[in-house]
Amino acid sequence: MDIREVEKFWNKVKEKLKENGIPELTFKMWIEPLKAVNYQNNTLELITPQQLSINILNEYGSVIRETVRSVISPEATYTLNYDADYGKEYIVSQKKVQTKIIPGQSEEDRKDAEAKQQSRLMQSEANLNLNLKFENFVVGDNSKFAYNAAYAVANNPSKKFNPLFIYGASGLGKTHLLQAIGHYILFNTKLKVRYIRMEEYCNEWLKCFSYSDVNGVRKSRCNDTLMRKFHQKFQNIDILLMDDIQFIESRIKTMEDFFSIFEALYTNNKQIVIASDRLPRDIPKLDNRLRTRFEMGLVVDIVPPDYDTRFEIVKAYAIERGTEADDEVYAYIAQNFKDNVRELKGALTKVCAYAEIFNKGITLETAKTALKLEVKKKELTPEVIAKAVSKFFDLKPDELKGNSRKQKVALARQIAIYLTRDLTQISYEAIGNYFDKKHTTVLYSCEQIEEKLKSNSDIKESIKELKNIIKDI
Repeated sequence: MDIREVEKFWNKVKEKLKENGIPELTFKMWIEPLKAVNYQNNTLELITPQQLSINILNEYGSVIRETVRSVISPEATYTLNYDADYGKEYIVSQKKVQTKIIPGQSEEDRKDAEAKQQSRLMQSEANLNLNLKFENFVVGDNSKFAYNAAYAVANNPSKKFNPLFIYGASGLGKTHLLQAIGHYILFNTKLKVRYIRMEEYCNEWLKCFSYSDVNGVRKSRCNDTLMRKFHQKFQNIDILLMDDIQFIESRIKTMEDFFSIFEALYTNNKQIVIASDRLPRDIPKLDNRLRTRFEMGLVVDIVPPDYDTRFEIVKAYAIERGTEADDEVYAYIAQNFKDNVRELKGALTKVCAYAEIFNKGITLETAKTALKLEVKKKELTPEVIAKAVSKFFDLKPDELKGNSRKQKVALARQIAIYLTRDLTQISYEAIGNYFDKKHTTVLYSCEQIEEKLKSNSDIKESIKELKNIIKDI
């Protein structure tokens, strides 16, 4: 398809997205900069100049997809990828816009527009999401300690809790707190801030190498100039906000490199904040030097929110979106989506999209209709998983908590522990408490099953079958 036609489609999609409930600030910050570059195989290919927008726009994925289909065809979908070259072009173009004089614009309006544009550029360069601040973080008993620690760090960077290590399952607000720290520091000091996910860090590091085949052996060669620039980018900042640190495990060379970055920042009294889905000691193949450094600061956790906190989170998100709904809608979502904040927001987004597309009010009936396939039948707990595994192996649930070394019981116990970690992402300590096992035993069980999955087809098939059984409970 001709690129001009592709761009025409995308402009129509953007016009409709404005009407489909995308908050104005989100639209300007994250959707407006997107560029359509191709349409093939029923897929509209979009690129973004901001890495963070991919995660942010995941919340609006269903709305964007439905809008693309309404404009192009019922079979159409879209993809969104970060493009570094476009990112550089975008920053240059925005700086030009910032200095452009608009005829008839007052000096006060010009300064206000300039300040807003400068703010957006600062956030873009720091890789921060405008919507994630302390002001809109709903604090509950599940997150009070982590919130207070994050706020203390934002007010006194490198003076308190350095490093700060925040851990908890996916979707509970770790990223929100990291970003909130970044925003607070960015707008109250002159310090340089950078937020990055470990996966992105690894990908940028790998780009410093070139690869070639020599006599059938793949060899890598480091580009010293690129590596020097890569290190300078991180060593010249004041605040490093590193998300998803667990992604580094087993990457020996990357761990060595990150250790040098960590040491340089810490030695120069720079603030480091790290988020992970587990404790440092629960990342099995993490370099011990990194583990001890992560633990020498303050380690805090975030756990799933209780009902009251979930209700307030949904309500706050609705207000942020400019959505009006009865409390019973928020209550319905809070009752049925218990695992994390991301699920709560996704559920409300789907209800809003359904109401918009079918021209309905945001009522309890609308919420039930829109979410009927997503409501969980039963909360997944270690007990639920243990019962399923014991029944599968024809054992009693209490046998999994015992100390029997019989092969059948020991294998069932390891599988139950592995599935509990894999399906719930609760901490190793909590799993150990349920199965009456030490932390090291839980960790060993998970490692053993992971190894067996690589070569034992029977265990692989058993776990696949068990997952299907548990899914239907």
